[in-house]
Amino acid sequence: MSSKYALMGLITGIILGLDQASKILVDKVMAIHQSIEIIPNFVSLTYLRNTGAAFGFLAGARSPWRIVFFAAISSVAIGCIFYLIRGLRPQQKWLLVSLSLILGGAAGNLIDRLRLGEVIDFIDLHWYHTHWPAFNVADSAISTGVVLLFIQMLRRGSLAFGEKD
Repeated sequence: MSSKYALMGLITGIILGLDQASKILVDKVMAIHQSIEIIPNFVSLTYLRNTGAAFGFLAGARSPWRIVFFAAISSVAIGCIFYLIRGLRPQQKWLLVSLSLILGGAAGNLIDRLRLGEVIDFIDLHWYHTHWPAFNVADSAISTGVVLLFIQMLRRGSLAFGEKD
């Protein structure tokens, strides 16, 4: 196995492990909607279930096809990420790290959707009573991966998947 796939597997595995372990822990020790303040007026652990996509998008949709839709979108995204990783050159480590973070996050949330029909969220950032939508480790990995991709785009003028990183 090439070092590219070893690094992808390592990063994806770490994200999946942290994501699923944290969600299982929250599910076992907290009641739904329970909140534990970590940093007053800034960070709490709040157990929520998200039936929608990022930031609660389509959370109110109660169609029986909702899970199929989200699973299909996640599966297509995962397939695209594998395709992009396959084409990376060994020197493109930052692109590989970025895509692996997104892959691990997408897979973590897909597991929740298939297992529970919804995603467990628990990281609650807020300033007094103004809250950012709750999120989880998978969401953090996806966001970090996207920010790293964006930084690389700014540095290079494009992602240039066929170019040196």
